[in-house]
Amino acid sequence: MEAKAITRNVRMSAFKVRPVMDLVRGKPVGRALSILQYMPHKAAREVAQTIKSAAANAENNFDMDRSVLVIKTIYADEGPSMKRMMPRARGMGNRIMKRSTHITVIVDDGQEY
Repeated sequence: MEAKAITRNVRMSAFKVRPVMDLVRGKPVGRALSILQYMPHKAAREVAQTIKSAAANAENNFDMDRSVLVIKTIYADEGPSMKRMMPRARGMGNRIMKRSTHITVIVDDGQEY
């Protein structure tokens, strides 16, 4: 049985979030959270929050045991980008893309229903 959590519009690029996700993919939820707790990356906090939410969804909505949950799928998609302008030489302007991310986590307890 699976449970899912999505965090939308996280204000950092998916390029920065994906290496953090690679470290916890396929690991048990408790171990993944302990790994993320001591990482210096800003993305680790957002990924940990989404994993906690998916575990809570599994526990409350599907009556799964939290101790056997494993991160089955975790990925980051590109969210909407805010477009801003930065003044440059000779009256020109360059575009700055302030990117965002959608983080998706699916946890599984290993049982089929």
